[in-house]
Amino acid sequence: MQKKIRVGAVSYLNTKPLIYGFEKGKMKDEIELTLDYPSKLMTSLQKNQLDIALLPVASISSIPNTEIISSYCIASNRQVASVCLFSEVPIEEIQEIYLDYQSRTSVALLRILLRDYWHMRPMLLDADEDYINKIKGKTAGIIIGDRALENYNHFPFRYDLAEAWFEHTQLPFVFAAWVTNQALTDDFKADFNNTIGEGLQHMDDVLASNSIKEYDLKTYFTENISYELNEDKQKGLTMFLKLVEQL
Repeated sequence: MQKKIRVGAVSYLNTKPLIYGFEKGKMKDEIELTLDYPSKLMTSLQKNQLDIALLPVASISSIPNTEIISSYCIASNRQVASVCLFSEVPIEEIQEIYLDYQSRTSVALLRILLRDYWHMRPMLLDADEDYINKIKGKTAGIIIGDRALENYNHFPFRYDLAEAWFEHTQLPFVFAAWVTNQALTDDFKADFNNTIGEGLQHMDDVLASNSIKEYDLKTYFTENISYELNEDKQKGLTMFLKLVEQL
């Protein structure tokens, strides 16, 4: 029996359209799907525990011989909603920021924006699992993924990092892309890409199967998240990776 290709995807709502085809059984004999948070996927691909991962883009350079193998990604043309800096005070009054431990890309984006866009140097703190409860006074925090949507209206001030990136660069921001460090056939890549596209063609079915009370998922999936890896997103990704090297 042929060994299955081990595929890892982010365990957030924004991934649901991308894995819809896999969850419906397409390529079930060819892939084994695992869901986890972003930084864990990076480690698993580095250790060859996965063959393909929906990888946070800041991690790409840390893994040798990587290749982006899909024309789909997780990105935002402007406001993403699920990667935000939350605070009780305006940004110019923030003195400390907790860094979400789940995503290296969001942390790198914050560092770039603090340096080049907001021109601030607050103290950056490593977050624990309870850090959201510590966002008080002049201590802010980055929250990503589903937890960001759940807390979307819970703080007086909210700064969307993808929107800040767009205002700074006039380019969209790519958070994650499908990456491999293995030799895969062109036929497999084509089937893989087509299966990913299934969810975008059946968005009503994806929406019917998922919900969150704090945020409208139709808005999230169709306006906040942009899934096609087009030329402008490639430009944004290239710029971001160059800036990450300077951190």
